[in-house]
Amino acid sequence: MKLLKHISILLIILTSSMSFAQVKFEAKVSKTKLGQNERLRIDFTMNKDGDNFESPDFENFQVIGGPNTSVSNSWLNGVHSYAKTYSYFLAPQKQGTFTIKSASIEIDGQVYKTKPVTVQVTKEVKRPNDPYNVEGVASENIHLVAEISKSDPYLNEAITVVYKLYVSPDTGVSNWRELENPRYNDFWSQKIDTKGLRILNGKYKGEDYRYVVLRKTVLYPQKSGKLEIEPLKLDITVEVPTNRRDIFGGRHMVQTNRTVSAGSRTINVKALPEEGKPDDFTGAVGDFKFNVMTSKSELNASESLTATVQVTGQGNLKLFQLPKLTLPSSLEVYEPEHNESIRTYLGGMQGSIADSYTIVPQYKGKYPIPSISFSYFDLKTETYKRVSSGEIIVDVIEGPLNNSSGDDNFTASNGNKQEVVLNNDQFAFVKTEANLKPIESSNFFKSTVFWGSLLSPLLLIPLAIVFRKEREKRNADVFGNKIRKADKLAKKYLSEARKSLGNKEAFYIALEKALHNYLKAKLQIETSDFSKGKIEEILIERQVNEPTVKEFISILEHCELARYTPITNVEMQQDYDKAASTISIIDKEIR
Repeated sequence: MKLLKHISILLIILTSSMSFAQVKFEAKVSKTKLGQNERLRIDFTMNKDGDNFESPDFENFQVIGGPNTSVSNSWLNGVHSYAKTYSYFLAPQKQGTFTIKSASIEIDGQVYKTKPVTVQVTKEVKRPNDPYNVEGVASENIHLVAEISKSDPYLNEAITVVYKLYVSPDTGVSNWRELENPRYNDFWSQKIDTKGLRILNGKYKGEDYRYVVLRKTVLYPQKSGKLEIEPLKLDITVEVPTNRRDIFGGRHMVQTNRTVSAGSRTINVKALPEEGKPDDFTGAVGDFKFNVMTSKSELNASESLTATVQVTGQGNLKLFQLPKLTLPSSLEVYEPEHNESIRTYLGGMQGSIADSYTIVPQYKGKYPIPSISFSYFDLKTETYKRVSSGEIIVDVIEGPLNNSSGDDNFTASNGNKQEVVLNNDQFAFVKTEANLKPIESSNFFKSTVFWGSLLSPLLLIPLAIVFRKEREKRNADVFGNKIRKADKLAKKYLSEARKSLGNKEAFYIALEKALHNYLKAKLQIETSDFSKGKIEEILIERQVNEPTVKEFISILEHCELARYTPITNVEMQQDYDKAASTISIIDKEIR
């Protein structure tokens, strides 16, 4: 009897231990039916810690918060309980009945999955007319606005987009993140640094608000017609007052998430007038001054001087081509060096661009640099203007005289034609008598060819041993293999760009895509969601040297610019080589 009692107690203890040891992994949602303008919270809870948690893909929902992790450890009457929760906040993308698939986690070497959860999304629900309703206050007191300086600019005229976040005085904002970045298709764009956020006072629809300027961007439209500026969308953590008060009488604040969008905007871009357009017009739009200067007016032969073609002023300085110098053939001239000194303000680009030619005269004499002209479209008068440089004389005071005349030489070479006379020996190189001999027969098994083919496999054995040792040595060369792998990776991502060499637009689109795909593969990030500043920050965090990062960013910027400016095949090849080298260097430096 006593033995039976002990066995019963033991069974109760074992059953109790097994029930406590049972693993639970569940998914719970805050509601199973919600409006499209509401938010859903889903918690994945387990009673024992695990590894390799994998969330579902949340199809038809957008993740606006999470994963947030919370852990609970407690003892009650000597019994230990544990709970760990992964929480997500979701925004439905459309109406319908949707299933959130299973999440998984590995606990003690075994994989556990939650049951799928079904949620119904209805049309947007009307907010209660309650001044302390959290969602209602957040929707009415937070506004994101895109202010555009001009809605009907000319082609290549600068406009500014300023994004402002308006917040009512009784509402707070603790954090936000960008859900959608605008892509300025068919625009040349330049982001202006806001240098920190300043809280300012202003009015929105006649009411007092506080606001911050989130972003300023200067745009130059690159084609006429109706162009769309995509919206900026933010997920904002809003602090809303409620009707509850603390012990001091202060109003209790509650946090909620609110998605706001600036909305898309349409710009009607006017084409430049055809009437009065100069033949040499290359797309310059703005207010400019034009000048041609030389570093010397007198020099000796074989000395050098610099002739500079310069445009200064305000306008699309990076988006047109300077006129070329035309020089006498007796002046040796080198390819021009292009220089830019440009800053971008809210009004657009200001500064100067210049092409500097190095010229070396060979003979004594006076040489004219002919007048060249520059034409541009003036936005103030809405007419085309042309500016000429005037003729410049270069006086070479010491050096040999040029006695030859290109015209005389041309006349002589074309006026004194001689008749070609054939002689009888023009086919003397052709053999007319054959000298053939019979091939002597020989015993193949005693020939060199037979013994060579017999012994060659034996001779290949030492070569195979040497090859194997060299391969093992190569595999052991970690640093060398890393370099070879980096070069191979660069060629892989740049192969499409190489195929497009010679086609400017296709080449630079492929090159920019290759650079982004490389970062996406290497860093496991979606680079299209990041600005160049964010990419630079991540690369520096991964211990890539700053000069290499700067070079990579400059290539990205040049890809954007080059699609709208004249580029030669030589420059495209240089950009390709520079990109391949930079990817290879990053792959060797990154940690």
